[in-house]
Amino acid sequence: MVFKVAVPAKLIAGDVDEGYGPVADAFRRNFAERGEIGAACVVYRDGRLVVDLWGGYRDGYRRLPWEPDTMVTVFSTTKGVASLAMAHAHSRGLLDYDAKVAAYWPEFAANGKAGVTVRQLLSHQAGLAVIDEPLDLPILADLDALAVVLAEQRPGWEPGTRHGYHGITLGWYESELLRRVDPEGRSLGRYFAEEIAKPLGIEFHIGLPDGVDVSRLAFVHGYRKWEMPLHVHEMPPKFVAGFLNPRSITARAFANPKVLSELEGYNRMDVLRLELPAANGTGEVRAIARAYGAMATGGAELGVTRPTLDALEQPARPPSGGLRDVVLRLDSIFSLGYVKSFPKFRFGTAAGRAYGTPGAGGSFGFADPDTGVGFGYAMNRTGFRLWDDPREVALRNALYQDVLGEMPQRPD
Repeated sequence: MVFKVAVPAKLIAGDVDEGYGPVADAFRRNFAERGEIGAACVVYRDGRLVVDLWGGYRDGYRRLPWEPDTMVTVFSTTKGVASLAMAHAHSRGLLDYDAKVAAYWPEFAANGKAGVTVRQLLSHQAGLAVIDEPLDLPILADLDALAVVLAEQRPGWEPGTRHGYHGITLGWYESELLRRVDPEGRSLGRYFAEEIAKPLGIEFHIGLPDGVDVSRLAFVHGYRKWEMPLHVHEMPPKFVAGFLNPRSITARAFANPKVLSELEGYNRMDVLRLELPAANGTGEVRAIARAYGAMATGGAELGVTRPTLDALEQPARPPSGGLRDVVLRLDSIFSLGYVKSFPKFRFGTAAGRAYGTPGAGGSFGFADPDTGVGFGYAMNRTGFRLWDDPREVALRNALYQDVLGEMPQRPD
């Protein structure tokens, strides 16, 4: 079973601005009532840090406290942070969301992908959730070799007609596309470090550098696959069935190579050193909120232009075949590297301009231009929901309902 430990109240720290007390109250209750081991929650509003909370243990086994500069791996919350690099490139005119991917990366056109647009690729509509050729960590570390594999992959469905969560592959395709359009040929991890992290002064890595003090890393207390059927009241039953069937598209989307299908595999340094822009982003939670906060207040700090922001904030363009996700096996909505609010997963305001991505286990980060909010939450004890983890949504509800007076953040 997922490891649990009692956390003393003295290990919960941080501060909030006047009026944001309900968020601090919810954060404390997560430890007292919801089994939190270690976590942080940060909110920027209108460019100002208004919530900065951390607490518990960064390693529950060794009882090592979560510190102000603790870094944690956030799984798919990485996707949204990484896609800021794609948005930045769009603002620089390096790519057009409605252009063909093959216009920038000719080899990509192989095996039925010539018509795939950048928008379809970033919105999980390209049919490339699975890589058929067996992968290993050395191939993933060799971006030239990986690019050949990616280009040869045949779509699992006609691009644009359906969508399915590209749980691991999205980041690889984004990175290679960025390498092709960037005049310096930078990978997504390097581009992000130089064009997003450095200007904002944040610490978030897509591919952990050698110089990072690894004692700052939170240990992921992850659930095991055999536990998933015990939690079908939280995790969709059809998704569980697919994940446990090695021949299904669901299982194959997360298990090549196999180590990437185990949450605790992301404690391995050889995994964290790789660039996995869809899955292994590691950094301070403060960095996630800061980056999204910059976008929520107009993107000027990063040089992101209004047309790019408009593209991110507008409603998603779903595939022609409807909202059923063939990987997650439920309805979902994606747009340009992000999730958008929809009835089963409401976040931000009713206007629906917010965008972000949740991660396995419960983490979440998003930008909400209607309130000027950049939100980040991450933890090291993984929950079972695909989104709306009770710990995270309690914090988000405290912020939006109790502080901002906006809509409830969870469906009735």
